[in-house]
Amino acid sequence: MWAAWAAFAVDYGVRLWLAPNRSHWFVRHLLDLAMVVVPMLRPLRLLRLVTLLAIIHRSSGQSLRGRVVVYATGASALLICVAALAMLDAERHAPGAAITSYGQALWWAMETVTTVGYGDMAPITTTGRLIAGGLMIGGIALLGIVTATLASWLVERVAEQDETAQAATRKQVADLAEEVRALTTRPRGADLASVDTDVLRRELASRGALPLGSPSEN
Repeated sequence: MWAAWAAFAVDYGVRLWLAPNRSHWFVRHLLDLAMVVVPMLRPLRLLRLVTLLAIIHRSSGQSLRGRVVVYATGASALLICVAALAMLDAERHAPGAAITSYGQALWWAMETVTTVGYGDMAPITTTGRLIAGGLMIGGIALLGIVTATLASWLVERVAEQDETAQAATRKQVADLAEEVRALTTRPRGADLASVDTDVLRRELASRGALPLGSPSEN
């Protein structure tokens, strides 16, 4: 216990000493100081995962779905770890408790947040049951987020397929319209050519160069 406290204290002191601006670093890391001074707050060190989530967020691109997946995954991991630590602290000293190690608490938290609930371990203290209730609600909320994200992905895929099919149909309609336009303009050109030929023959016949009604010779 004291060795762990000493490790936290040394870590805090080294980071404070190496900080370029110690006063600014001290103000920004009051939570770390509280975790060193008050041992009960040490599980809050898991909140540093928020920094990791920010890094992953920057690398996930601008996709809304990517951000939702990152947030849901990070929130699930953080919720499970914090709930397991809180449950272990509430249950391990209670007589007849089934959760006496962090491994058991972590397994219980994963069972609860995924709404599986094997029933092999259950809290017996009031604090533990309150933690379990909060974790159940959080698990349902996260399950809803995952389901909604998957549904939106499926809807988008179907919409993309429909758009592709509609684009192909529009192209086919345009090609067909072009063919119809070509077929409707071709006879008109032929009629005009025949009219021009008749006018020329009549003009030549009126001048005596070609008898009227005689076929033209090549």
